[in-house]
Amino acid sequence: MEFAIELGLDTLSYSLSLLLVALGLVVIFGLMNVINMAHGEFFLLGAYTVLAVQAMEMPYWLSLILAPLFLAVIGIVIEQFVIRHVYHRFIDTILATWGLSIVIKQAIVIGFGPTSQSIVNPIPEPVNILGVVYPSMRLFIMGMALLVTLAVFIVFYRTHLGLAVRGVIANRPMAASLGLNTRSMDRWTFAFGAALAGFAGAVMAPIMSVDPQMGGGFLIPAFLAIMVGGVAHLMGVVLGVGLIGSTNTVIASIDTQVAAQVAVFILAIVLIRLFPEGLITRKR
Repeated sequence: MEFAIELGLDTLSYSLSLLLVALGLVVIFGLMNVINMAHGEFFLLGAYTVLAVQAMEMPYWLSLILAPLFLAVIGIVIEQFVIRHVYHRFIDTILATWGLSIVIKQAIVIGFGPTSQSIVNPIPEPVNILGVVYPSMRLFIMGMALLVTLAVFIVFYRTHLGLAVRGVIANRPMAASLGLNTRSMDRWTFAFGAALAGFAGAVMAPIMSVDPQMGGGFLIPAFLAIMVGGVAHLMGVVLGVGLIGSTNTVIASIDTQVAAQVAVFILAIVLIRLFPEGLITRKR
C-alpha cells in the first residue's frame, strides 16, 4: 500500500514538473509554429536566477518573481533579434534556436563555471501522507504546477486576449485581416513561453543539481508529450504529459531508468504513428 501511494505521488510529481516545462513550449509551438530548441536553456536560466539570488543572500521566494520576469525580457530580445527573421522557415528556426541553446550554455559556463551547484531547500521538512514520508518541496512544486496550469487555461479560454491568441492559432491571415496585431502577439507569446520556462526552472531548482546541462533532461520528454497529446490544444499537452510521465515513473520504479526511457520512446512512436496530429486535435 505504501509503495502504491509513493509511486502515485512520484508519478504526479514528475508529470506536473514536466507539465510546467511543456506549457511554455506548447504556447510557442502552437501559436508561432516555432520549435524552440533553446527552451531547455530558458529553464536553465530560471534555475541559475535562483542561484544568483541565493548568492546575494536574498530569499528564495523572490526568485519565483524575478526568474519569469528576467526570462520574459530575454524572450522579447531573442524574438526581436533572432526569431522574427526566421518565421515561416521551419528548419531555420530549429537551427537558430539550437545555436541559441549552445550560446546560453557556454555563457553559463563562463559566468558560473561547468560544475554542478545546489540550491538551499526552502522547505526541508517532509510531511506524512497516509504513512508515506514525502518531501514538502515536491508537494509545493506540484501545487505551483497546478496553479500555473489553471492560470494559463483561464487566460487562454476565459479572456479576450486568449480568444485573440486562439484566433491567431486557428487562422493567422484571417486574424490579421480582422485587425489583430499578429506581430505584437508573436513577440509577447514568445516572452510568455520563456517566462513559463524560467518559472519552471526556478521552482524546481531546489530539488535538482543546477548545472549547464540540466535543461536537456526535460526538453525531449516535453516535446514528446506535446507531439503525443496534440500541438494546437492545451488539453493535448496535459494528456501527453500524463502518458509520458506515468510511463516513465512506473517503468523506472520496477526496472531501470534506461528501460523507462526506451518504453517512453516506444509509446511515443506508436501513438504518433496512430495519431499523427496528436490524441487531441484542433476542431476545424
